[in-house]
Amino acid sequence: MDKQKPFEIPRPVFPERAVITGGMPYGNKELHFGHVGGMFVFADTFARFLRDRIGKENVIFVCGTDCYGSPIAEGWRQKVEKGKFSGTLEEFVNANHEKQEQTLHDYGISLNLFGASGLGRTKEIHAEVTDWFLRSLYEKGQLDKITTMQFYDEKAGMFLNGRQVVGKCPVQGCQSEKAYADECDLGHQYMPENLIDPVSTLTGEKPSMKPVTNWYFRLRDYEKLMQEWTARLQKDKTVRPVVWRTISEFLKPPVIYVKREYEETYLALKDKLPAHKYLEEPKKPSFTIEFADLPDCDTATRILTEHGIRFRTGKTLVPFRLTGNIEWGVPAPELDGETGLTVWVWPESLWAPISFTQAYLESQGRSRDEWKDYWCSKKSGVYQFIGQDNIYFYGIAEPSMWMAQQAEEEKTSDPPEGELQMPTIIANHHILFLNKKASSSGAVKPPMADELLAYYTPEQLRMHWLGLGLGQQSVSFMPKVLNPDADQKAQDPVIKDGLLLSNVYNRMIRTAFYTTQKLFDGVMPDNEPEETFLADAKKAVLDYERHMAKFAFHQCTYVLDSYIRSGSKYMAKALKDDTPPEEAAQVLSNLFYIIRIAGVLLHPMAPFGTEKLREYLGTDERIWSWDTIFEPVNYFTGTGHKLKFLPPRTDFFTRHESQFNTD
Repeated sequence: MDKQKPFEIPRPVFPERAVITGGMPYGNKELHFGHVGGMFVFADTFARFLRDRIGKENVIFVCGTDCYGSPIAEGWRQKVEKGKFSGTLEEFVNANHEKQEQTLHDYGISLNLFGASGLGRTKEIHAEVTDWFLRSLYEKGQLDKITTMQFYDEKAGMFLNGRQVVGKCPVQGCQSEKAYADECDLGHQYMPENLIDPVSTLTGEKPSMKPVTNWYFRLRDYEKLMQEWTARLQKDKTVRPVVWRTISEFLKPPVIYVKREYEETYLALKDKLPAHKYLEEPKKPSFTIEFADLPDCDTATRILTEHGIRFRTGKTLVPFRLTGNIEWGVPAPELDGETGLTVWVWPESLWAPISFTQAYLESQGRSRDEWKDYWCSKKSGVYQFIGQDNIYFYGIAEPSMWMAQQAEEEKTSDPPEGELQMPTIIANHHILFLNKKASSSGAVKPPMADELLAYYTPEQLRMHWLGLGLGQQSVSFMPKVLNPDADQKAQDPVIKDGLLLSNVYNRMIRTAFYTTQKLFDGVMPDNEPEETFLADAKKAVLDYERHMAKFAFHQCTYVLDSYIRSGSKYMAKALKDDTPPEEAAQVLSNLFYIIRIAGVLLHPMAPFGTEKLREYLGTDERIWSWDTIFEPVNYFTGTGHKLKFLPPRTDFFTRHESQFNTD
């Protein structure tokens, strides 16, 4: 075929190199369906797409188990206490890490490296990167040593960290009653002393407060730069609105919301409070007071508390704590005489993908220094797939710390070449379970990812999750086999979404192979596909590529559905049992071209079936490359190519064995 014609409409531009990563699962449990269906499948699909689009040698897909922090230590303690685990904390984490890795493998998640921040070689590299990162921030004057009050369990005789204390979130509008030491389960940040009704998970007692000193990142200093960056995000059509809207909520002056019933008490006290504005909002059940800076707001909260006034604080930037005194954590470097500290799990999990990138490069015999070619170059892109609850960390704390690594005189929200570049954040909305938000620690327990594989194939689940439209809104996962309220006469939505492959596309492939075996002894006809099929392919490819550039995965599935069903209709009309061989040769050439194009577009989404297709076509991996995406199959095989023999009733995309004879 002649060299492919250029697209008339400008195509999306992709980077020369890329890192894809995602939110790290905690090391205290196996993976539930939300980890895989809400994040990993999307990250994997984009990683596979980019490998085909820009070359697999230019793409690094890394993630790993988040090994440290109080959730893991507390989870281990409780299991040991209940006799459900007898090993060490590290053995507990390692067991969960291995289960997580196996689950990801079973779903076809093609990570170049699934590391662990507290295990093996990745632990060592992560400790080195952590030491470098914190020392660099300290040397650039971006850290403050702050003494705050920390929860202390008098009965247990120890400080409480993270999930060792639970209460109600003090942030206005948040209804979470799973608020921990300084953040709630929805990602809101606050000072520990503002937590409402705290209780120790160790003893059930109300903890006292004692002073501790830790290192904090000067997050509020980056409010203006973050506003500039957010303004750019708002104009970028590839950025989901949930990202810049959530970030914007925190880029406001610190405020306190006070219930109307305390207004008279407030009026008697207002002159004792730091300078502030009283905001008139007569129809609301609370009134608002706004402060110029966070220290003034903190002073006001203490005064209000002393006088028995109930209040909530607003979302705003607060100093980002980097260290703590939990034993199970990455050791913090000794800075300014502060010793014995460990790094809080959230900050170190933000730069863990850098550690994993270095670990992967080392495992390939490459220099660890090459990580900068991926993270610090404008020719590269970093794509972070997360859930919307974690936007505060990945969309505010991380970009601000990246900016802070620049030289003081050149700090910018658009870092120059050689500095850590701003990430592209792909945040999915919540994936619900049976119309409710499921959580391992909540009332509605999510199914484990492994459990679902007893009822569905990985590709049925992958296609279903990709088609849910989680980039637009929260959507419920409603597997019929786990839904006690399901209409037993209705079709399972998971199976329904997989029928495009297991029925329509599968039938098309089988028909093409069996007809070729019957009429041409398995030798694929060498006719050029007709122009109309080239035009249809061009439209499908361009539409798909545009949607993928915007991370609109559900739109990509729509493109495939339309393209494959159109091909199936053509096959049914043009290929009959009595079609003459010379006419069938052209039809088969057209049909194999449709199959080939659909296979390339499906390859990132349904890797098992498409790799089986490649095997029977008898081609190498060049068939997936977008450099030659419009070439027919014989471009890769040569003319007179004999296909691998396809036995009767062979499926490329099958249903789960449990689904047969149950319709």
